[in-house]
Amino acid sequence: MTTDIEIILNKVIESDLHDPFQVLGFHVISETPPKSVIRTFQPHADSMRLIIGNEKLDMYKMRKEGLYEIIIPKSEPFEYAFEATFFNNTTYTFNDPYRTLPHLSEDDRYLFNKGTNYEIYNHLGSHLTSINNITGTMFRVWAPNARRVSVIGDFNAWDGRVHQMRILDKSGIWELFIPGIEHGDSYKYEIRTSTMAILEKTDPYQFFSELRPKTASIVWNIDDYKWNDAEWIKSRGQKAPYDNAMSIYEVHLGSWQRDPADTTRFLTFKELADTLIPYVKKMGFTHLELLPIMEHPLDESWGYQTTGYFASTSRHGTPQEFMFFVDRCHQNGIGIILDWVPSHFPTDGHCLASFDGTALYEHADYRQGTHPEWGTLVFNYNRNEVSNFLIANALFWLDKYHIDGLRVDAVASMLYLDYGRKDDEWIPNQYGNKENIDAIEFMKHLNSIVYQRFPSALMIAEESTSFFGVSKPTDIGGLGFGFKWNMGWMNDTLQYLSKDPIYRKYHHNSLTFSLLYAFTENFILPMSHDEVVHGKRSLLSKMPGDKWQQFANLRLLFFFLWAHPGKKLIFMGCEFGQISEWYCKVSLDWHLIGQDELHRQLQFYVKELNHFYKEENALWEQDFSDQGFRWMDFNDVDNSIISFARFGKDPKDHVVCLLNFTPNVLHDYKVGVPEKVQYREVFNTDDKEYGGSNVENPDLKVVFDEPFGNAPHHVLVSVPPLGGIILKPVRS
Repeated sequence: MTTDIEIILNKVIESDLHDPFQVLGFHVISETPPKSVIRTFQPHADSMRLIIGNEKLDMYKMRKEGLYEIIIPKSEPFEYAFEATFFNNTTYTFNDPYRTLPHLSEDDRYLFNKGTNYEIYNHLGSHLTSINNITGTMFRVWAPNARRVSVIGDFNAWDGRVHQMRILDKSGIWELFIPGIEHGDSYKYEIRTSTMAILEKTDPYQFFSELRPKTASIVWNIDDYKWNDAEWIKSRGQKAPYDNAMSIYEVHLGSWQRDPADTTRFLTFKELADTLIPYVKKMGFTHLELLPIMEHPLDESWGYQTTGYFASTSRHGTPQEFMFFVDRCHQNGIGIILDWVPSHFPTDGHCLASFDGTALYEHADYRQGTHPEWGTLVFNYNRNEVSNFLIANALFWLDKYHIDGLRVDAVASMLYLDYGRKDDEWIPNQYGNKENIDAIEFMKHLNSIVYQRFPSALMIAEESTSFFGVSKPTDIGGLGFGFKWNMGWMNDTLQYLSKDPIYRKYHHNSLTFSLLYAFTENFILPMSHDEVVHGKRSLLSKMPGDKWQQFANLRLLFFFLWAHPGKKLIFMGCEFGQISEWYCKVSLDWHLIGQDELHRQLQFYVKELNHFYKEENALWEQDFSDQGFRWMDFNDVDNSIISFARFGKDPKDHVVCLLNFTPNVLHDYKVGVPEKVQYREVFNTDDKEYGGSNVENPDLKVVFDEPFGNAPHHVLVSVPPLGGIILKPVRS
């Protein structure tokens, strides 16, 4: 007759037990007389000994599969270790992983299952620690539907029988402390599913990973970096981002520059700190936005198919080296924003997909759980632990890496159940509508917690629809983001500027339409990576005309971007007129700057535009209020000219902007101005140093006390071809 203990021992041998602590480790048999049994399962050992002090006691091999035990005349726990001898007579001494009590508190488990353990990254994953003066690593993973979970690595020959974990009650969290596992050791989880299939998975909470194509997680201590950005952290909390200058340089680290001697090699975070950061500072950008630097297996995904949400990619170095990069940004007065992808994840077998053999992180129904267009999976935002995973991940980058903000990718795909799907590929919500109520509640929850813990954080939504209140507070029905990308302005402007100037007068509303809604959200105006790939051509190549006109049009595009209400963003390479489309596997064409004066002049122009912008608070102080903008004239359709004024908080602090979208030069052209004072031209895109034709207004402009357009007064100016000017009042 098979006893209960034998059944459990068989399950250990078969590696099919949810709690191997029931029989492995130290167990009291009787108090009187004192007697205990110690068991260990070592399928690779030829023999085992128990070490007590200086004494070594042979253990009995009770099962041929490698199950050993020894009876000890003690009933109180005591210090001991094991010595294993292998077939080649090598020996290995180690401490018993099965002699520790559960360490994750009931409160932490409860909050995680509730979805509110916002620092769960301090508990799940692998964490170097010491228990009873024994150093090692604590492993924890959430896999509620698994039959068995093991930690595997070089330390156990990747054999899932050796380090079987125990599940902590009904939390779904598995835990095991393994003595001797050190910083830098590689590991995965081996999961036996309910159907007896065996899966090998990377750690969802890993802090570091092997370089692709390898996929193992790496035990890594991320808490030993000494930060030097206290002054930056203090200053960013003292100023609101809404009424300050914000000019963002969007970068893909893998292709901004490559090693000139080996173009297949990525620059390291430290090398980028020495090259990219000085460049961003010199060019006058206030913020650096990085395409996702979280771990991902495929270079061509640019990071948007994330597999390691808590791991900075090993392509550029270690977590500490990325911290150094962030630290250096802050020491140079540059904010850093990360692209972040909570909208979908890849189907790669080693990561989150069917993690424990079930649809754990994703929806089970393909109509809810897949993106047909992208071939990816959709997070189940209604599941507390999944929501907790994502919210904690957002907080993680702000906390551990001092990141200043997150640009949340593909928000529209989260908002709508029918996004990118045919009629029979989606399920309406409980009200019969297409809004994804779970995702909406998730985003509100996310933003409320982020702003509660990091009030100065920049939470930016890439959202392409007219969904109400993306950047409005949650208490008035908004999603709670701080900013929203203005995709409408971007599309209208690029479509307009791609047309030959002779036809632009028929599309004049493309220039003016954005001002009908410019103050309904806190907009960022993006000229991003998405506009220079997949056959769309580079920004320069989109511009019509001969070479000179192409550069003039691009200068005018940037002028409109910087003068229009809203914060600014351009993608790397656009600032010097990259000719070819962006390709993620090669460096930008930096050689163009040395080969062609127009490329160098355009780069200089963007630098000057940035510095001018930061000095003129009228261009950013009231970006999100209609008090900061006033049309001077938008009716000159035949000449394709618009003019407007931008105001600081003090109405006297203003500038007047005029933009001419044709190659015609006009003289004595009337421009409305808000005040009866003299005006001086303070910026001109047609300056010869920028590659222009030098049609300028060097003299002070006398104001005529006569209304023009929407203005009470006007001045007469020379209008440069495909150019823009800025006038500023002269005060004694």
